[in-house]
Amino acid sequence: MSRAATPSRRRTRAATPSRRRTRAATPSRRRTRAALGFLTPFLALYAAFFVLPIGYALYQSLLTTVRTGPLGMGGAERVFAGLSNYQAALGDQAFLDSLVRVAIFGVVQVPVMIGLATVLALVLDSASARGVRFFRSSYFLPYGVPGVIASILWGFLYTPGVSPIVDVLGSIGVEVSFLDGGSVLWSILNIVTWQFAGYNVLIIVAQLNSIDRDLYEAARIDGANAWHLVRHVKLPLITPALVLTTVFTIIGSLQLFAEPLVLRPISNAISMTYTPNLAAYTQAFVNNNYSLAAAQAVILALVAGVLSFGFLRLVNRKGADT
Repeated sequence: MSRAATPSRRRTRAATPSRRRTRAATPSRRRTRAALGFLTPFLALYAAFFVLPIGYALYQSLLTTVRTGPLGMGGAERVFAGLSNYQAALGDQAFLDSLVRVAIFGVVQVPVMIGLATVLALVLDSASARGVRFFRSSYFLPYGVPGVIASILWGFLYTPGVSPIVDVLGSIGVEVSFLDGGSVLWSILNIVTWQFAGYNVLIIVAQLNSIDRDLYEAARIDGANAWHLVRHVKLPLITPALVLTTVFTIIGSLQLFAEPLVLRPISNAISMTYTPNLAAYTQAFVNNNYSLAAAQAVILALVAGVLSFGFLRLVNRKGADT
């Protein structure tokens, strides 16, 4: 009887490591399933609202519409057009001018926006600041105003005969026109800065609040004054926030749309191709040329990507050198 039981015990001993491996692998599989469960909604939304629109825009940019029959009355057919829409977009002088215009806008907008947001954030973080919550909310309030409403509001303030600003300046002998060809771009810059500076202030303030206050105390013990604290402690430690807000501002500068569209009826200097987004909108919804609009949108996205990643690479290279 003992000889008959021996093989069974051996099989039991042989099966034991396998069961142990199964039991050991179960928590790992559960963690994998849990991770997939959490990631799936994000991946589904990412694919639906980010990857698919980009893919569809790329697809549309490679097509063209061919009409058949006398005077094109025989019907329309979408056919593959290769890169002809990109050639047409890059050969359109109005579209190229719009790219140059937003590039000039960005060269001025980025330092103005980041400089103003940084100064306001440092003032709110200073030891002598009073009413921090009130001013922080006041700075952020314009961000809650939709871009169209903000543009209408500032449109009233720019229009001669309606604007109190123009009337006051006129009463002291200063004649200004916020909507002519030489100044309307900077009038738009003022709207964008007013609307988004508070958002950037909050990001920088959050980074300032994460700094260990003991660093300030140690710097003061070493003889640092307020300027030394800002120059050698605060600004280096808020660099990640400054980089983030700079990238946001670069992308936002290239995507100007609502402000020139709203101001266009009151300014002859703004055309329907004033910015790249406005040019793509015009091609799509005025000229019904969706393929050319898609090509212009893809080109603008490439420019934004190159500038953003180029800036990040420049910052990372400087960080590695230091």
